[in-house]
Amino acid sequence: MALARIQTSIINKLNELGLLSDDRTKDIKNTTNELSGDEMEKLLIEEYNLNDFQILVAKSKAFNLSPFNASNFKVDERTFEKLEREFCIENKILPVGTVGSFIVIALSNPFNSAVTNKVHELTKLKVSTLLALEKDIDKNLKVKDEGHQEIGFGDVVDQLNISDDSEDGIDEDQLEEESAPIIQLANRIIEEAYYSGGSDIHIEPFEITARVRVRVDGVLMEKLILPSKVTGALMARLKVMANLDIAQKRLPQDGRIIFKQFNKKGIDVDLRVSTAPLNHGEGCVMRILDKQKSTLPLPALGFSENNLALYRELIQRPYGMVLHCGPTGSGKSMTLYSALNEINTPDTCIRTAEDPIEYTLPGLCQMQMNSKIGLTFAAALRAYLRQDPDIILVGEIRDQETAGIAVEAALTGHMLFSTLHTNDAPGTISRLTDMSVEPFMISASIVCVCAQRLIRRVCKTCKVAYTPEGNEAEIIKRAINWNGKIYKAKENGCPNCGGTGMKGRVGIHELMATSKELIKGINAGLETEALKTIAVKNGMATLHQDSILKVKEGITTTEEATSAVPPDMGE
Repeated sequence: MALARIQTSIINKLNELGLLSDDRTKDIKNTTNELSGDEMEKLLIEEYNLNDFQILVAKSKAFNLSPFNASNFKVDERTFEKLEREFCIENKILPVGTVGSFIVIALSNPFNSAVTNKVHELTKLKVSTLLALEKDIDKNLKVKDEGHQEIGFGDVVDQLNISDDSEDGIDEDQLEEESAPIIQLANRIIEEAYYSGGSDIHIEPFEITARVRVRVDGVLMEKLILPSKVTGALMARLKVMANLDIAQKRLPQDGRIIFKQFNKKGIDVDLRVSTAPLNHGEGCVMRILDKQKSTLPLPALGFSENNLALYRELIQRPYGMVLHCGPTGSGKSMTLYSALNEINTPDTCIRTAEDPIEYTLPGLCQMQMNSKIGLTFAAALRAYLRQDPDIILVGEIRDQETAGIAVEAALTGHMLFSTLHTNDAPGTISRLTDMSVEPFMISASIVCVCAQRLIRRVCKTCKVAYTPEGNEAEIIKRAINWNGKIYKAKENGCPNCGGTGMKGRVGIHELMATSKELIKGINAGLETEALKTIAVKNGMATLHQDSILKVKEGITTTEEATSAVPPDMGE
């Protein structure tokens, strides 16, 4: 009976839209009781000359939803930013975009409330649904992101007359930094790195050639080999874009390229540029800061269920210090931004001191450091303490002065977030002690320390299940006391992962929350290993254990987990 009512409602809407006459409406109503939904749609298309989109419009009105023509939708690099493509394929939904606190999705089944609940749970956003044709949704989900296709260098290389084994064909007039081919080459290098999902661009000069490499998912990939004769003009062009001194080639320089000013493709990224004099000329590394990317919700960062629940509880504390530690590029900044985004409310005052400002978040007052004029982390922190903040983010604790003021802020009613360069969470205590912070002040101020790394995900499309044996099985058993089937990368991968078997990265975490025992240990000046033993006894999962947990869950491989973090001492 429910199906009959729905079909009647759709037929009535077609009549209201003028797509069915009154007589035809009566005829169809007399037959719909005997037909399924698919059969009714087939009847309307074949016998009454309606098209599937007209039926979709009527269906949308019947369910009080908006129709969406997904055939005109174009997938780009931002489409699957909030929801992974595999999740969308599995649930037959298409992420259309975000508007304020809403994520807009298109689906073909208006009754699927379970999937909208799941989307809300994953994104922490309210869900607005549109109704689209299943075939159009499937078509978009199968399309490779245009934003991630490599565009190549062929046409630019042809303009420069670059051959692999000779420099004779290069026109001197084309080697000026303002010449069209050099301008195009500089732009193309940045565009190709952006489209391939790169995080860093390396331009490295050698005796005869120079190479361009891009770091994708933490691994450097060679993209282009240039004659050394081209490198000088290319470096000069990049320096012009970054407002650096092109005449100064003997000292390192740092700058920033606002790429939106130099391209017409709508690529809104900034690049943090660092040049350095090397033995065969000047080289540079550029970090890509994508301003169009927003922060990810905390559940998408790779926190285990226990760590996520604990971390969410700890960042809600009214005062204290939350420190993230790990090497450069380990995802510390993204985690901190995601944490701030979660606790960012209209009744909270949040101030940040950053170098550089990587992402701009609404509701946050952010300050860019400038050491040339004396605007350091310590100076910014001192100023913020006089500006009535509830939460302060300091980009990095680098020196004794910043460490002292940070601890003081945490002890005087402020919640302070910052980063440190240490190998693990317990090692942060000795690092602060080295900065002349008294142990009793450390124990009184720290809420938690989170050490983290990024490891590569095994490709979901082509990963291969197997049962580990020997030393591999023993490593897993010792770490998490488990044995069972795990996954490895397929030897030659698939088109989805570019033939590597790995795609994307996920965080692993070591979350050390303070406890009575740990406070006693810090005050007693215990060594790092002794503090780690106490933390593990109180429930802390080490980086190694968390990485092996990702292996168990089929997210990564044992090889990747052990290459990122060695097994714990004593295992």
